[in-house]
Amino acid sequence: MSDESRPHRTAAVIPAAGRGVRLGPGAPKALRTLGGTPMLIHAVRAMARSRAVALVVVVAPADGTTEVRRLLDEHALPERTEILVVPGGETRQESVRAGLDALPADITAVLIHDAARPLVPVDTVDSVVEAVRDGAPAVVPALPLADTVKEVEPGRPGEPEPVVATPVRARLRAVQTPQGFDLATLRLAHEKIAVDGEGATDDAGMVEQLGVTVVVVPGHEEAFKVTRPLDLVLAEAVLARRRATDAY
Repeated sequence: MSDESRPHRTAAVIPAAGRGVRLGPGAPKALRTLGGTPMLIHAVRAMARSRAVALVVVVAPADGTTEVRRLLDEHALPERTEILVVPGGETRQESVRAGLDALPADITAVLIHDAARPLVPVDTVDSVVEAVRDGAPAVVPALPLADTVKEVEPGRPGEPEPVVATPVRARLRAVQTPQGFDLATLRLAHEKIAVDGEGATDDAGMVEQLGVTVVVVPGHEEAFKVTRPLDLVLAEAVLARRRATDAY
């Protein structure tokens, strides 16, 4: 079968092996509850709601795969979507790679989604998938910035920092997830691009380093990342509104 005639099958990988230190001590961020349900479950449901997503791979803490599998089994998830749990690595990049390694041979495209973006609407997921299917090797959902951004010379915490530049806001975008990729392109990026320290936190950035063009599609204000306690308050409010209006 030629590449042109191969069916497009899309999987989603959710790296959820991190601790989420900015939300404080306790359970890993992905297992914190939102509306009484762990954020990870919300994120899996967000991917599985898209009929284009055939498989969701959850990358769990290396010592937590049994707990995560049990958690998934305890919550109602779309039956048409297969869900795998695999152990992750020390960095997000290693965990994404573990998720890619778990994909079956018939998957042609992949979404990488933050577990900490539990409320991304299905329309956003579908628009990313559609752009990849239309031929874009890498796609990111993003929003224009509401704030002016300053580039500074970093200093010590709490001390004034000199401004060195003011980027033109109209040219800037705040990137969200899921980021979508032609699977072969993303695998090549993970093989070729070596990242020091904590590894890559932006898969699209790795693809850019290959010289491949990444395109942007409109994101959504409800696809924000739950990182700090105030984000959790906002997420609870969004979820409560959805439940009141959409029988969510």
